[in-house]
Amino acid sequence: MSSPIPAPPRSLVFLLAAAVGITAANLYYAQPLVAMISHALGLAPEAAGLVVTFTQIGYGLGVLMVVPLGDMLENKKLILTMIALTVLGLLGLAFATSIIPYFAAAFATGLGASTVQIIVPYSADLVPEHKRGEIVGSLMSGLMIGIMLSRPVASFLTDLFSWHAVFVVSGALMLLLAFMLHRVLPPRRPKQQTPLSYPRLLKSMLKLMVTVKVLRRRAIYQAFLFGAFCLFWTASPLLLAGPDFQFSQIKIAIFALVGVAGAVSAPFAGRAADRGHGQAATALALLGSSISFGLGLLFEAGSLMALLALVLSAILLDAGVSANLVLGQRAIFSLQPELRGRLNALYIATIFVGGASGSALAAWSYAKGGWQLTALCGFAMPICAFLYFLTERPRLTRGS
Repeated sequence: MSSPIPAPPRSLVFLLAAAVGITAANLYYAQPLVAMISHALGLAPEAAGLVVTFTQIGYGLGVLMVVPLGDMLENKKLILTMIALTVLGLLGLAFATSIIPYFAAAFATGLGASTVQIIVPYSADLVPEHKRGEIVGSLMSGLMIGIMLSRPVASFLTDLFSWHAVFVVSGALMLLLAFMLHRVLPPRRPKQQTPLSYPRLLKSMLKLMVTVKVLRRRAIYQAFLFGAFCLFWTASPLLLAGPDFQFSQIKIAIFALVGVAGAVSAPFAGRAADRGHGQAATALALLGSSISFGLGLLFEAGSLMALLALVLSAILLDAGVSANLVLGQRAIFSLQPELRGRLNALYIATIFVGGASGSALAAWSYAKGGWQLTALCGFAMPICAFLYFLTERPRLTRGS
């Protein structure tokens, strides 16, 4: 009988959470700087979105093509290699003066940032079963804090220095992170019953998506919620900058900080799953996310109460999304350890599709019907996930 796995020291959990947040932030720094960067590169206004698109493409391909290697290669070396790629990409972004080098650097940054989804299953292997949800929750708090802080930090650094400074500072942070992880991370070599080639590794993912019901359901739940999250954070700046509120960019950046408060729900959701309450926590996360969109419609647009309701909406939505993300990863990480890299890659890739759909829906709904139509769309997405959740049998797996 193997000896029980001891819980990792808090310092290591904190470092891993910081690593997840700092790395994930690289995907979002350019979003509030699109107009400035596209002008500097000579991009036409209608093509300005490409400033962030290539980073997202790199991340999506990294999740599907690189993250599964966590089931095949030694994880510490893989994580450090991907961080090195991220640093190179960030330096390329900082010093690019034309379109092609910038796009190449953005792609490399996104590809390297997919290491976030290698770190999370790696951390799950370091902890005992009864603590797994709590630890994964701590990492997801780091992830959400990194995402929510990235946009205001980028805006503040640009105001103080220039948009180039954002990527220089992030590159320095990533180098420091690589040094610390190199010193403290224990190596982890995946255990496979039979050696896997890379083509077989990728081929097995399709089978997993079809056959593993827990993965499929959890991915769909979170895709709807992340779609609602992206819809809210795409459309709410348009609402705040519009005639009802007339917010400046700095005020919008400060508003974005309030969402960080919702990230504290992640460890609590993980503990609930560890104690066997994953189903109840899932229902609460789905319903709470849906209700959050109704709050902003209760008061007259532009009033103080409407603004306070929007703040509460942001916190409640981010809490629901953070909690459900942890509950999903806790459920899939309770399956076979040798599959964790591939399961997480499929889970995140499905969520990524939901987020992209939510962003696109936000632009359409706000243009067609303002915040009212946008809020109705946001309300409907978690409700669709909840209706699907009601078809679930009581116990798909422990902690599910």
